[in-house]
Amino acid sequence: QVQLVESGGGLVQAGGSLRLSCAASGVIVRGSVMGWYRQAPGKQRELVAAATSGGSTNYADSVKGRFTISRDNAKKTVYLRMNSLKPEDTAVYYCNYRWGLEYNYWGQGTQVTVSS
Repeated sequence: QVQLVESGGGLVQAGGSLRLSCAASGVIVRGSVMGWYRQAPGKQRELVAAATSGGSTNYADSVKGRFTISRDNAKKTVYLRMNSLKPEDTAVYYCNYRWGLEYNYWGQGTQVTVSS
């Protein structure tokens, strides 16, 4: 049974930093993609950043240079370091795990609120 447990959200002032963590269990690490998506009120869920088990990463243009995704494959954990946060980064952030075409799982979401 796959479980994704997120932590690290909260309230921060603009310009501040947060680090999100997502610990996975019941997953295959090799060949997987783990990432972070976010959904703001009234908007569609969007990709923030993703990382393969081999170390490749990609980012949404809106967060490039401010956010850093990293993985600890031994711990089956993915992190999102968010710096220079802006009010428009306010959203519920979801951890995602994908392996092949059959396996696609989501965490429960963690709220990030950036005040101006």
